[in-house]
Amino acid sequence: MEEYKIGIADALLSLRNGAEWTVHSDDTIEWLSNDFVQPTDAEIQAEIVRLQTEYDFQEYTRNRKEEYPSIEECVHAILDGELDDLQIKRQAIKEKYPKE
Repeated sequence: MEEYKIGIADALLSLRNGAEWTVHSDDTIEWLSNDFVQPTDAEIQAEIVRLQTEYDFQEYTRNRKEEYPSIEECVHAILDGELDDLQIKRQAIKEKYPKE
């Protein structure tokens, strides 16, 4: 799975949701609305670090989600009386991708 890299746009959405801005290819920010106090570069960088840390911590949930049985498989397991097998499969995935 390719990892997502948090960027300036993610930080701005988090810090000033609703503000209008454009991030240029050189990472300069053009503010299109003046209704918000513009965050400092330090605030933006700190938010990037915070969001990336949060994203990285949730890797186990993304990995689990890819391997968990589908809703259809769950319904069939319930209807076919195979709930114990389903739980065993889910537990194996949880053990493969533990919470850090």
